[in-house]
Amino acid sequence: MIIKKLKPQNSDDSNIFWITMTDLMLGLVIVFMLLFVFAITGYGEKTEQVSHLKKKLKTLTKKERIYYSRKFSSEIKKELEAQGLDADIDANTAQIKISNVELFDLNSYELSESGKAYLDKFFPEYINTLLKNDKVRKNLHHIIIEGHTDSHSFYGAKTQEEQFLKNMNLSLLRANSIANYMFTTNYDKKYTDDLTKLIIIEGKSFTEPVLTKDKTEDYDASRRVELSLLFKAEE
Repeated sequence: MIIKKLKPQNSDDSNIFWITMTDLMLGLVIVFMLLFVFAITGYGEKTEQVSHLKKKLKTLTKKERIYYSRKFSSEIKKELEAQGLDADIDANTAQIKISNVELFDLNSYELSESGKAYLDKFFPEYINTLLKNDKVRKNLHHIIIEGHTDSHSFYGAKTQEEQFLKNMNLSLLRANSIANYMFTTNYDKKYTDDLTKLIIIEGKSFTEPVLTKDKTEDYDASRRVELSLLFKAEE
């Protein structure tokens, strides 16, 4: 009799167990769906918040870029003149042109002793003056160092293509020499991390000659290194 009574009880307990598990699984599915919906909506809200934050942190406007370029041009000109250094500075864009005659020997990308002496004075003034302003530093996209040559025939080059490529190689190697030496100068080393992210080197070969008033090439002026600033563009 006891056995007979226990059998129905065991059977009922089993049914209760499976019903409970079914309810539990259904509950978990509902909870999972709610969490999924919440995650999606939460992510959307977070994305909107990030987008809004980016708008609040919008980069310099065109007017501001012009203002800071002119301000830097004026400041660096005074600093370089105080050091007795000659450089061609564009008052509006802050682009600086340095003659290769002051930096390299003919057809060489190795800095001359006079070139090193020039850069030892130039770069500390240039870097410290440029990066001391937090807003300018945060909104600078790149400092571009460009090497340029004149269009005189390159020794050993027989075709126009060879002329271009040999001059391209020389202009790139010269820009790289300038960038390498920059890090050895006595600028404020707290800016090193910024510089490693900002500096770009380019070779231009003879593609951008400097012309005289009568539209002929000024060979001496064409052989140069240029430093240009590129600010982050607005969204």
